[in-house]
Parts: sequence; structure tokens; C-alpha cells
Amino acid sequence: MCRIYGAPIKLTEGLVGLAKETKNGKSWWHAYGDVIPESFDLYIGLEETAERLSSYQSERVPGLVQTEDYARTLIRADNPSESDEEIERRVQVRVQRQALLTRIVEPPQINFVLHEAVLRPAIGSNEIMAGQLAHLAEVNRLPNVSVRVIPFVHGLHPGIMSGQFVMMHFPANGDGRPSEPTTIYVEGFTGALYLEKPEEVERYQAAFTSTWNAALSEADSTSFLHQAAKGFQRE
Repeated sequence: MCRIYGAPIKLTEGLVGLAKETKNGKSWWHAYGDVIPESFDLYIGLEETAERLSSYQSERVPGLVQTEDYARTLIRADNPSESDEEIERRVQVRVQRQALLTRIVEPPQINFVLHEAVLRPAIGSNEIMAGQLAHLAEVNRLPNVSVRVIPFVHGLHPGIMSGQFVMMHFPANGDGRPSEPTTIYVEGFTGALYLEKPEEVERYQAAFTSTWNAALSEADSTSFLHQAAKGFQRE
């Protein structure tokens, strides 16, 4: 391209060097390869390149918005035989992923729908849970992040049928086509599924849209989170 456009030699050399460095360089999470399951290594790569993430969660706070104490509690419970050092390395993976929310260059739009069941169990302790809920309310103020709560009183909604999932949309290439197909990530206890067939994506998109519309508004969700946090502070 530099030849075609007649770019100066020094600029051409610089761009070639940058391209080589980009091609050969490893992403930050490769340093934690020994504590990241292979299936999740793929997920982190997709998460980093997505332009929009839509997530429904009914059991726990999503990793992208977990506090360190909340994350540490879950990771230790899931890895009881690991040393404190290994637990901390796993926590740092989760913390570093969160830089995505506030990165300077094209941060993705992230939409979370959390069932009220996520907010009620005291994960770790009342203090940890109060801090986690206050953090969710704070994150909801970011311009590219939306957190909505669907309360128990709503009853039946599509999320109950679909279960937890993350839907990732990717930016378009120069020809206007998505750089990657829209992908649904469904995490299981012993592995994960990556779904991208059009009919699968369509069903999950419909489920998310209906659940999103059934949830409280962002403002009401923030108030709900503050009230739930105060409940843990009083206990």
C-alpha cells in the first residue's frame, strides 16, 4: 500500500516494523496461559475485539464488573487446592480484563442484564457484597456500560429459558462485513459453547432483547443496586 500511494521510505519502514511487531507480539493474557483454560483463552480474545457485548446473568456478577474481593471469593471456591499465589494470578486476569471498559480507543458498548438473584446471596461476606453492589452502581455511570436489573416480581421472562450467556458483535471490515460472525458464549461447569449459526444467534438475540425490555431502566437499576447494598451494610 505504501508503494501504491508513494509513501516516503522512512514512513514505509516504520509501518512495516510496526506490522511485524503487531503480528509477532502476544496479547497480555498469554502471560497467564497456565491459569486460563484453553476455551476461555479464545473468549478473552473475542471479548477484546468485540464492539458490543450483551450479557444476561442469573447466578453471579459478570467478570468484567466484579470487584477483586468478589472475584477472589469465587475463584478460591472454584479452585480450593490452589495456592494463594495462583489464586491471585487468576484474580489479576479478571482485573486486567476490566481495562476494556475504560480503554481510550473505541471501548465497546456493554449491556448487562442481571437477575435479582445475582444480587441477594452474600458472596464472601456482607461487606464484600455491599462493595460489589456499590461498584455495579458506579460502573453504570460509564457512557458505554449499561446495567439493568430484572427483579423477582417480574416472574417469567425469556432469560429463564435461555440461561446465562454473552453475545458478542464485531466491527465491520472495509467491505462492510463483520470481521467475525456474531458469537454467543455459553459457559458450563466443565466447558463452554461458542454458537454462531444464524438461527442460534437469532434466538439468543430475541431472548436478550425481551429480557432487556423487561428489566428496570438504568436509573431505576442504579437505585435498586444502592438499596441492595444498604441492605448488606445494615446486616
